[in-house]
Amino acid sequence: MNIQARVARITETFEQLYPDAECELHFTNHYQLLVAVMLSAQTTDVNVNKVTPDLFAAYPTPEAMMHAPIAAIEEKIQTLGLFRMKAKNLQILSRQLVELHDGIVPSEAQKLVQLAGVGQKTANVVQSVGFGIPALAVDTHVHRISQRLGLVRKGSDVVSTERNLKRKIPRSLWIKFHHQAIFFGRYHCKAKKPACQTCPLFDICLEQQRFDYL
Repeated sequence: MNIQARVARITETFEQLYPDAECELHFTNHYQLLVAVMLSAQTTDVNVNKVTPDLFAAYPTPEAMMHAPIAAIEEKIQTLGLFRMKAKNLQILSRQLVELHDGIVPSEAQKLVQLAGVGQKTANVVQSVGFGIPALAVDTHVHRISQRLGLVRKGSDVVSTERNLKRKIPRSLWIKFHHQAIFFGRYHCKAKKPACQTCPLFDICLEQQRFDYL
């Protein structure tokens, strides 16, 4: 199967499985989205959604967050992994938004990645989810299934995975592919014990022989 046929098979299957896939983080504005995505590193969206209502109620704006005691921020997000570093980044990020961007979250990737705690993946999510700008964020789920399904080479790093996916996936599908791939990796093709017996893409999986518990 050539790569064009493989991409078509995967994207068509994703559309059948998850036609309404979208970001599962809860937010009401660009600032809340940025904060939620930054907090989601090394934890789940479910866990982030548990802490952000109280966090945003106490500090609804960058101005409020930048003046908040660091200990108070830590207390509100302490159930998340790396909460101390994230609290520090939240305060710095908020100050940067106020001082450099008049409190407004920028839409440009190069400006987003200059904010504390914001990497390429976070910038891509904010661009695509918040601003509707075609971007293809690669998280652990997207990275994993891209290798399993032969979209990128096994052993590729996140940067090369994003670059190669952008070459192969039509630009018009970048945003939706990101969400659908996350759903597929989160609920079906899990890192451990993927649901291979019911997988509609099992026949093109490059790692099917590894799943010897079937």
